[in-house]
Amino acid sequence: MNKYGRLMKNTVLFAIGTFSSKVLVFLMMPLYTRVLSDADYGKVDLIVQTGNLLLPIVSLGITNAVIRFGLDRSYRKKDVFSTGVITIFTGFALLLLTTPFLLRFPYIANNTVLLYAFVLMSLLRSLCSQMVRSMGMVRLYTFDGIMSTATTIFFNILYLVGFKWGITGYVLAIASSDCLSALLLFSLAKLGRFVRFRNINRATSRAMLKYSIPLIPTTMLWWITNVSDRYLVTGMIDSAANGLYAVAYKIPTIVILVSGIFMDAWQMSAVTENPLERKQFFSNVFGSFKALIFTAASGLILFAKLGTKILVSEAFYPSWKYIPFLIMSTTYSCLVTFMGSVYMVEKKSVLSLVTSAVGAGTNIVLNLILIPKYGVNGAAFATFVSYLVAFVLRAISARRMIRMEWNVPKLIFDTLVLFAQSIILIKEVPYWLLYEIALTLLMVVTNVKSLLLSAKKILRVKN
Repeated sequence: MNKYGRLMKNTVLFAIGTFSSKVLVFLMMPLYTRVLSDADYGKVDLIVQTGNLLLPIVSLGITNAVIRFGLDRSYRKKDVFSTGVITIFTGFALLLLTTPFLLRFPYIANNTVLLYAFVLMSLLRSLCSQMVRSMGMVRLYTFDGIMSTATTIFFNILYLVGFKWGITGYVLAIASSDCLSALLLFSLAKLGRFVRFRNINRATSRAMLKYSIPLIPTTMLWWITNVSDRYLVTGMIDSAANGLYAVAYKIPTIVILVSGIFMDAWQMSAVTENPLERKQFFSNVFGSFKALIFTAASGLILFAKLGTKILVSEAFYPSWKYIPFLIMSTTYSCLVTFMGSVYMVEKKSVLSLVTSAVGAGTNIVLNLILIPKYGVNGAAFATFVSYLVAFVLRAISARRMIRMEWNVPKLIFDTLVLFAQSIILIKEVPYWLLYEIALTLLMVVTNVKSLLLSAKKILRVKN
């Protein structure tokens, strides 16, 4: 099987596991929006996002190093996994010491134990899943995704419907599912054989931390780009508005879902690819990836109203008007992530930090300017611009390492099509549906060639 076929095979396997768990976000939306009020949903969103902010700090970003160094055959897996285990538990112990500080935040004070459970279980699951991926156990990773979906549904129904625990049940359902997932991966992959606390190769540990530590502020800065607008919307408007904004994020995450499934497989191919053939390989894959992401984004804008009508309760229906710009944001977020794979291959995590800092700074400044003037959609547009800026910076710097070919005029054209769709839908111009259909078809026609060329490469087998 050629490298394109191998990439496609891994993508399909990851899709089976990842899609089942990620699609859960949409399957559970009717439940969430009926059990929780818009204000409660806004509060629980802040709790979860605070937990997501703590993840890279507590772990020192070590899970990123586990997949990168685990795939590299020059490092022993015992050293890689043991470094991850020690780092996470040490970081979590230090987190417990910050309790007095965290208690100052009103939306955390009553949920500190839940927050700690969310953080620890999420880190352990991430550590185990990244190790399993680095070992090439794609089928186990897929099975875990399916089981995670089943357990999350079970715990959500049990805690939210059965016990009626509200915000507590929402967070606890996530932590419970992650706990079972970590235990499943640890036992079936027999990861215990890789755990040791003595005679760890210190050179490996230092190399992993040198790679991962710059990713701590990087991840935090992306968190700022993604989430700071939610805090600002809450502070400058109210928590109910943030509840609508948080719900509006759910449909655009379909773009991230498509991207995330592919990126899981792509990281394995990117690291192991022959350096002499990377230029053409990266160029071909980026062209197809970009075509797929823009086509999916265009279709989602077309069906934004219908999707919102189906997925959420009537009280949350007005959230549809924030979806178009958020879809544009997630589209460029995916492109930024792809360019980040070049930094991963070359172990240039500092460049990830620099580009992330510029993106986060842009986002905060624009939020402060646009939210007072345009409300929630000002925050959505600010997020889009920040990702656009970060992508341009990454594309320029990444090309100095791997001279990828990417069609700039075509990229601009696709972006303008999405922008036109967004304005038409938000303004609800007369005959907006006809315009949306026409622009979506235009996006499909102009990108179908790249997708077909990719299919041919995947089906072509080396002699």
